[in-house]
Amino acid sequence: MNMPLATPKPRPTTSAMIASIAAEGQRVQAAPFGKALVELAASRPDVVGMTADLAKYTDLHLFAQAHPERFFQMGMAEQLLMAAAGGMAKEGLTPFATTYAVFGTRRAYDFIHQVIAEENLDVKICCALPGLTTGYGPSHQATDDLAMMRAVPGLTIVDPCDALDITQAVPQIAAHRGPVYMRLLRGNVPLVLDEYDYRFELGKAKMLREGREVLIICSGFMTMRALEAAQLLAADNVGAAVLHCATIKPLDVQAIVQAVASGPRLVVVAENHSVVGGLGEAVAGALLERDVRPARFRLAGLPDAFLDAGALPTLHERYGISAQALAGRIRQWLG
Repeated sequence: MNMPLATPKPRPTTSAMIASIAAEGQRVQAAPFGKALVELAASRPDVVGMTADLAKYTDLHLFAQAHPERFFQMGMAEQLLMAAAGGMAKEGLTPFATTYAVFGTRRAYDFIHQVIAEENLDVKICCALPGLTTGYGPSHQATDDLAMMRAVPGLTIVDPCDALDITQAVPQIAAHRGPVYMRLLRGNVPLVLDEYDYRFELGKAKMLREGREVLIICSGFMTMRALEAAQLLAADNVGAAVLHCATIKPLDVQAIVQAVASGPRLVVVAENHSVVGGLGEAVAGALLERDVRPARFRLAGLPDAFLDAGALPTLHERYGISAQALAGRIRQWLG
């Protein structure tokens, strides 16, 4: 019996997979992670670069060009990548291991947990395409990476906003004793935080602007979107404060509690991650544990669902994490 062949779904283009989150005309810096790591390695002979066949797409190719004797291409084998990185750390080296976030977490979780974290090894795992930063579909959209990594004991987690955040985070996570998971923005990365007298400090949240009606607690590129949404809300005479939490774990609970307790206002946690297990639940748990009760509390994250493939601007608007969508959600919650 001859069965009709199913029509294959159209495959997203390469441009959809590595699309930039920068808006047209926005200031950007090219490859901030790669450049920062090259600069760090010039004075740190212990730093080595490792990847699972994704040097170009994590900006690690710059390190490979500058320090070829310290670059290790492990092939499409994320479990091997993490295991080898742990072995190098045991020999006194400081490996920076790069891949896509879905592969570094879902495929290599047990190796991160058992080989690296259990022995508190100095491995820095830097993963591109976090959350909804590719239009390639659920196989490449790491909307659950923070939930997985937050559960690993002793693992520090960093979610930088822009090129400045990444540049300043690299030497600090290298100096930190123990394993680190950092979400990585690659290619032409937006530059926004230099306008706010900002400096990255591992473990510290930073208040970027004040506002009486709403407090937006955010991380990653959602801090950029929160700042844009705050400007849109200001046109409606709505004051929005923005607290940037570049370090997800350990969370700067003191700064969060202080900001929430400073006045009765809507508290919104905006994140490029599922509403399950990310920054929103971490903030909510910290507030409840300390008997701090915001006037109202809402999560502005990605839904607990498999997301579509497509163009990033369309997807960000559809799932509520564009600046316009975030501002609209806040207007609705304010009534």
